[in-house]
Amino acid sequence: MSYLTTSRCKLFYHDTAEGDPSQQDKPAVLFVNGWAISSRYWKPLVDLLSDHFRCITYDQSGTGKTVIEGFTPDFTISGFADEAGKLIEHLGLDKSRNLHIVGHSMGGMVATELCLRYRHALLSATILACGIFEETAFTSLGLMFLGGLIDFSMNFRNIFQVEPLRSLFIKRAATGHIDREYSDIIIEDFTTSDKDATNAVGKFSIDPDALRTYTRSVLEIDAPVLCCVGMADRTIPPEGTVTLFEKRKAGTKSPTRLVQFMHLGHLPMLEDTVRFAEQLKKHFDFAAQFYKKTAPMEPLPEKLQIT
Repeated sequence: MSYLTTSRCKLFYHDTAEGDPSQQDKPAVLFVNGWAISSRYWKPLVDLLSDHFRCITYDQSGTGKTVIEGFTPDFTISGFADEAGKLIEHLGLDKSRNLHIVGHSMGGMVATELCLRYRHALLSATILACGIFEETAFTSLGLMFLGGLIDFSMNFRNIFQVEPLRSLFIKRAATGHIDREYSDIIIEDFTTSDKDATNAVGKFSIDPDALRTYTRSVLEIDAPVLCCVGMADRTIPPEGTVTLFEKRKAGTKSPTRLVQFMHLGHLPMLEDTVRFAEQLKKHFDFAAQFYKKTAPMEPLPEKLQIT
């Protein structure tokens, strides 16, 4: 575990190659967090993948162990991509095509920006639970309601530390069972994250202009993309990820795949770590073959529903 000082923050990160130098030559996976959560929730997944991949996790500005006191970071998609980009360059992951980027929830928007900035280093992108919606009066009303919910949550977030609101908060995030260790982490991270950062992220995640830019950016990724979603997600409507997949299939010739976990919620990496890791590894392996022009590629189903 280390720190990288940038113009935005003192960025806390963990690189599995630090404890095992042999991982330097393995394909790298950068995990980009969702809203108001530190990188700790990736650990069970990293434990399963690290035999085959160099895994990098980090705390975005305003969360976890990253220090923003004395800095003035802007809490925007571009700003969050700037700090992640500094980490990519610091670790030398921009030097060759050996990088997978995985973005969860709001982190999918940041991950998409990174995929375009480092397209020559990119092996694949995975967008988890970060969809889009057709612009209608109904969805506009829904986004306005969600914005109000964000304001309420931030003003009274300490109430989620006590029962029964604590359990209700966790059930909204995870439909399936997650270990108490990680439900504690989710509550702790949400209630201790920087309020300005958390508010800003919550707002740009539902901003119509930001969502339009995100849609265009996803279509511009010319590497293999995995769209992945828990169809019992109570945090973000899962249909948005299906729509994102369909738009990408219609708008680009680059490989695109949809995996739907029919009974999981917003946190598949904790609710069913083993099967989620299996799908990621299949995607990573396919992407590696995709760039080896002479190697035959094992076909994968374009859509997969996992019950």
